[in-house]
Amino acid sequence: MIQFLVDHIQRKNKTGLVSELPPAIDHALVAAGLKARLGPLKLATVVQRVAVLSTVHKLKRLANPCELASVRTLLSRARRAAVKRGERPTKKTAITRPELEAMLATCDDSLEGLRDRALLCFGFASGGRRRSEIAAADLRDLRKTGEEGYIYRLEYSKTQQAGVKADSTPDKPILGRSAEALTVWLEAAGIREGAIFRRIWKDRVGPPLLPGSVATIVKRRAALAGLEGDFGAHSLRSGFVTEAGKQGVPLPAVMAMTEHRSVASVIGYFQAGAAEDNPAARLLK
Repeated sequence: MIQFLVDHIQRKNKTGLVSELPPAIDHALVAAGLKARLGPLKLATVVQRVAVLSTVHKLKRLANPCELASVRTLLSRARRAAVKRGERPTKKTAITRPELEAMLATCDDSLEGLRDRALLCFGFASGGRRRSEIAAADLRDLRKTGEEGYIYRLEYSKTQQAGVKADSTPDKPILGRSAEALTVWLEAAGIREGAIFRRIWKDRVGPPLLPGSVATIVKRRAALAGLEGDFGAHSLRSGFVTEAGKQGVPLPAVMAMTEHRSVASVIGYFQAGAAEDNPAARLLK
């Protein structure tokens, strides 16, 4: 395990950043499909692979080298060194309400436009759904609540897939404009059962969208709206939390919608949204 870390974690010397992985092994890993490209891995990738290895050892009830003090110390020092070099985790640009409004304005009344409007509204308003959750959304989990909206029961999520029971309710309200956009799409597409969001083939409704297609739709609509940033499907999720922070929504209510189980994983976006309303920032006014 130590050798794996030494080979793949970059360190700084007099000539710059270097890694210890021999070029021949690097080429062999790429040829075998174990790496996408030549060169050092990002630190986040190394950490993720260590976590996967650790999980495999635990499941097989084997001695876990990933929990050795030497491994933890090496990873901790690598993280500190990366921060000192100015490296920061890459995050998708958040889609808050202004960005979402601009993207919705690009959606016309074609089948594709109706689908994309409903998808963006559903993904944002139901709690910032992940792309896999949007792709897996099924009509059997959707029920009307009078004439004003829907309740979507989130039976498929990252947390549930991992076999961990979520602390919040799986029922997610979809109200107002979002509910209206969803109704218009379902009626126009003639969807009576199965996947809510489908591919469009020459004005004909096709099979369910794949998770990657959800990300493509978000990126395309952001580009059509002329937005600058690195947008992806996760932009809806981070944008929902950021917008909730801006509007002063209590954190427990936000987490009940997003299904976040850890405050640490959501608080950064929430605090970023609430930063402008911090009264301590207005002491000179």
